[in-house]
Amino acid sequence: MGAERRVITVTGTVQGVGFRPFVYRHAVELGLGGSVANDSRGVVIDVDGRADDLDELQRRVLEEAPPLARVTGMAVEVRSGPGDRPAGFRIVDSRAEGAPAVAVSVDVATCDDCAAELADPTDRRFGYPFVNCTNCGPRYTIILSIPYDRAATTMAPFVMCDDCRKEYEDPSNRRFHAEPNACPVCGPHLRLISPEGDTVAERDDALVRAAAALDAGKVLAVKGLGGYHLSVDAGQPAAVAELRRRKARDDKPFALMVPDLRAARELCLLTPAAAEALASPRRPIVLAPRRPASTTTTGCADGVAPGLPELGLMLPYTPLHHLLLARLYRPLVMTSGNLSDEPIVHDDPDALARLGPLVDAILTHDRAIHIRCDDSVVRASAERVQMVRRSRGYAPEPVALAAPARRQVLAVGAELKNTVAVAKGRNVVASHHIGDLEHLAAYCSFLQAVDHLCRLAGVAPDVVAHDLHPEYLSTKFAVEGELPTLAVQHHHAHIASCLVDHGHDGPVLGVAFDGLGMGPDGTLWGGEFLVADLDRFRRVGHLRPVRLPGGNQAIREPWRMALSWAHATLGPDAAVSYGKAVDDRWPAVLAMVERSETILTTSAGRLFDAVAALCGLRPRVTYEAQAAIELEAAAAGIPVTGGDGWTVDSTRVDGLVVVDPSPLVARVVDERSRGTRVAEISAGFHDGLGRAVADVAVELAGESGLHTVALSGGVFQNARLTEVVAGRVAAAGLSVLVHRHLPPNDGGISVGQAAIAARLPG
Repeated sequence: MGAERRVITVTGTVQGVGFRPFVYRHAVELGLGGSVANDSRGVVIDVDGRADDLDELQRRVLEEAPPLARVTGMAVEVRSGPGDRPAGFRIVDSRAEGAPAVAVSVDVATCDDCAAELADPTDRRFGYPFVNCTNCGPRYTIILSIPYDRAATTMAPFVMCDDCRKEYEDPSNRRFHAEPNACPVCGPHLRLISPEGDTVAERDDALVRAAAALDAGKVLAVKGLGGYHLSVDAGQPAAVAELRRRKARDDKPFALMVPDLRAARELCLLTPAAAEALASPRRPIVLAPRRPASTTTTGCADGVAPGLPELGLMLPYTPLHHLLLARLYRPLVMTSGNLSDEPIVHDDPDALARLGPLVDAILTHDRAIHIRCDDSVVRASAERVQMVRRSRGYAPEPVALAAPARRQVLAVGAELKNTVAVAKGRNVVASHHIGDLEHLAAYCSFLQAVDHLCRLAGVAPDVVAHDLHPEYLSTKFAVEGELPTLAVQHHHAHIASCLVDHGHDGPVLGVAFDGLGMGPDGTLWGGEFLVADLDRFRRVGHLRPVRLPGGNQAIREPWRMALSWAHATLGPDAAVSYGKAVDDRWPAVLAMVERSETILTTSAGRLFDAVAALCGLRPRVTYEAQAAIELEAAAAGIPVTGGDGWTVDSTRVDGLVVVDPSPLVARVVDERSRGTRVAEISAGFHDGLGRAVADVAVELAGESGLHTVALSGGVFQNARLTEVVAGRVAAAGLSVLVHRHLPPNDGGISVGQAAIAARLPG
């Protein structure tokens, strides 16, 4: 068979993952000629040889790609002979023609080979806090533009020494074209600085003194991949309490970094799925049940996660983390470097200004972080690992659309837990977690993310998708711009994100339970049953609406919703009795509840808040969803019973099913008055509500001729409720879609918006 020339364009996550040397090795092995290069689209292989050998190269590219690569497409063009070019096969310089279409690799935890070098006294990178290779290290957080080359990263200022350059240029070396490649001679180095900015120590001495400070109970800021952490020894109660005081974080749990899986198992009960997630190259924070205190041998102060049955654990994911944990071998608090609720600090001058007053020292380095990127969070149960916050290690990995986008889309997400997303071709790409846009630093990060994501993905938006709520800053950004806009209802976006998560395009019966979202009728929705696909939705049911006294203040003070639900369920006398017991402002709140002008809400999240307050758990919160989290935690250890005896009413109003939890609320009040344990009350409430929601979903799906139910919204981060609803729906013979790779909370809203807008005609 004669020679043939093909130009093979490979798209997906194929830059910064060792793809060119992988192609080079196989092309040489097969005796092929030509070249391989990065360009704005992906990797271009211009290759000639026998047709059978070319077929084999294509098969290997598709089936045997490097571990971090993700091939999403391959286009092959047959051309005339090779012409006048050098013999053999070469790796050539990157080209930047055209709009970018390549997927940017995520940041990847230190691989086993680099970890071995880090711990080997005979290796030239022994103890070097920035060891990396083609298979690991920073990517998204240091990249400035596409194609992914060193000059387009924050490593550009560091000129490789001769030894590093040889590795970088050797196709047989695992550091071939590893753009962050460095060593102690030529790369970044550590500094320990005082809160005032004075250098205390450098290089190895900085690490030694930082570890000694943690051992002595000091508070440190530590620069990581996507920003700074605040760190203390988790086994020292006084240090944990001092960090809470300085950070102004009263109750919200801290994340822990533990040395290895053995240490993680000493603290928590790990399912196989949880252990796999912990040790994966993505290295998220994994929420897992604590072991009983009596069996815990590794120290963890109670103040790390006050009153909660779970801990958030992660393993070291940078060489610096490995070195710190190797010196101390104990759990360290590694919480976001910020004041409570502000976005994580990632810029060095900002770190000194904002974190200096909070810490005793700052362990920093001179490799800049371009994109702020907080740690990802997943929650592990026996059945699944569910995404809670999708950020470092996952963003900006593309998510496939069920059908190609008809137009290029920018979606700007919601107000809380904001992410932005773009849609182009067969993919939607979501940003890292940005946070709550009410903070100026978060809004600035939002603006940066919009620009950065569009440039990296090569998206020139035809339309900007946004939430219906006119007061969201993301909405104002969209409507005040020059591009056409599309308003997407909040809960439709939730269900759409769940569909994208499963590669499904509907229609489904969607159950969207969350805190609040603007409805087309001007009320605040949050407990919705929708018949939905990616084109449209129809509301077919909802929770009973009640008054939201005080707007956002009712979110911060759940006793207000407890008073509102008591009034709706048991009447004014019950509301007065409850109000007198909890807050002197009850008359004003009661007046709001009884005023017809006070806005109505169907919010499931506010229902959980109300029940938590009626149980005496949390009349006021210090962080979002605290009351609901503690209500779920109270039921830990109580078997799921199905909610026998805990009933819910439902009626039809104007063709919609209205699910009325009043009987549940009344029973909560009654059981509480009789001294029933809060654990049993919480379990009954969860199971009773879950059973009712499942039964209504099955009924509505049947009426609409649907066979699939999708569960979305932040309330479905509640593992117990999800277990009851999903189990009962599945037992009825229907398929159930529960979020896996995208968060059910508002962090997934931008993906849903993008998927809906991408269906519009071009």
